[in-house]
Amino acid sequence: MAIVRFSPWREIDSLQKEMNRLFDTFAGEEPEVAFKPAAEMQENHEAIDLKLEIPGLEPKDLDVQVTAEAVAIKGERRQENKTEKQGLTRSEFRYGTFQRIISLPVRVQNDRVKADYKDGILHLHLPKAEAEKNKVVKVNVG
Repeated sequence: MAIVRFSPWREIDSLQKEMNRLFDTFAGEEPEVAFKPAAEMQENHEAIDLKLEIPGLEPKDLDVQVTAEAVAIKGERRQENKTEKQGLTRSEFRYGTFQRIISLPVRVQNDRVKADYKDGILHLHLPKAEAEKNKVVKVNVG
């Protein structure tokens, strides 16, 4: 068993960080633990495929906007869990809006985007702009 030295300053520091987070929340600043959908981006010669993990939503709850340079996803989460067991009722709920803007590495044809939402995964297929497909960049060495 390892011996751990007690440090009251560590506890005070932890308490101070928690109090700062609480005051930031009341001051209208966004807390550090705001919901941010996980994203995965894959690029090939023809297109960019973007996947976002957004469980518990209906497609009507999502607002997806695509420009030539970025993708913006907004939504509202409304989750409610209610269980009854042996005469006791347990209810949990979580509400809140989220927004995520993802910059794209190349320009895309935003009028040809295909979207699919299944099992909590939003999949966007973003075809590259024609100028980006044929783009060759000369690299100077040395």
